[in-house]
Amino acid sequence: MALFAQFLLRLTFGLAAAMWTVSPRLVASGYFRNHLYVTLGTAAMASLLLGTLGSWGMAAAIVAAVASYAGAVCWLYESPRAGRALLFVVAVAALLAAGLADDFQATQTPAYQAAAEAAEEEATVVKPSAAYSQAAAALRGADRFSSGLLLGAVTASMLLGHWYLNAPGMKLEPLNDLIKVIAVVVVLQACVSGAALYWLCGAEGHGWPDTGTLAMIAGRWAFGLVGVAALAWMARETLKIPNTQSATGILYVAVIGAFAGEMLSLMLAAQHAYPL
Repeated sequence: MALFAQFLLRLTFGLAAAMWTVSPRLVASGYFRNHLYVTLGTAAMASLLLGTLGSWGMAAAIVAAVASYAGAVCWLYESPRAGRALLFVVAVAALLAAGLADDFQATQTPAYQAAAEAAEEEATVVKPSAAYSQAAAALRGADRFSSGLLLGAVTASMLLGHWYLNAPGMKLEPLNDLIKVIAVVVVLQACVSGAALYWLCGAEGHGWPDTGTLAMIAGRWAFGLVGVAALAWMARETLKIPNTQSATGILYVAVIGAFAGEMLSLMLAAQHAYPL
């Protein structure tokens, strides 16, 4: 449940952040209103999962859900300034909730339990970061940000592609801009995952992981990074025709790849501490 809650919160953060970059002068308010209901659902589900686990991230997730509803109301009444402000609130609250959920997950690891027992004997306080090395903790923080942006940018692009069915006369600039965001975020996420692989295998001297882990890493990179980058390029080229319907279909496949890749990354991080 902790991994699924983490995934939902990253998606909530990334989708809100990606929608925040879209100009309301070029895209109808219905796009923002309808898809804030998506972040409402993902944040609400995450809050329920975190509540059963006992994580303080539940409170931040509830804030994200409430802000999503309030934002949808603002877009309903054609108030883009307040709507964009609430998109920002949703993104920040979801990212904070993801961090708190990750801290809670860290307290369940054997490394943290050992550090807590030692701290209890010395009458000191131990932080959740004690479960990981400094490099792993820093990379996990960076991964929450980059992973969320990747999930959100791909999902927001696909949803915007569908919106062209409602408004076929809409300019292609917003969709092209989101595809550019995907390209940038894929590079950022590849850097974070590559650095994690280097620290796990090289800097900390653990050596190469076992065959099963390597297979998961290969799938994570193939589907979640290389595949998404290739599909984003294909969608960009398709828009030059222009054919928004075909581009949307390509982006739909990219969403599947991104979701699969980031779930594999979360499972690997749960096993090896590093966001591979």
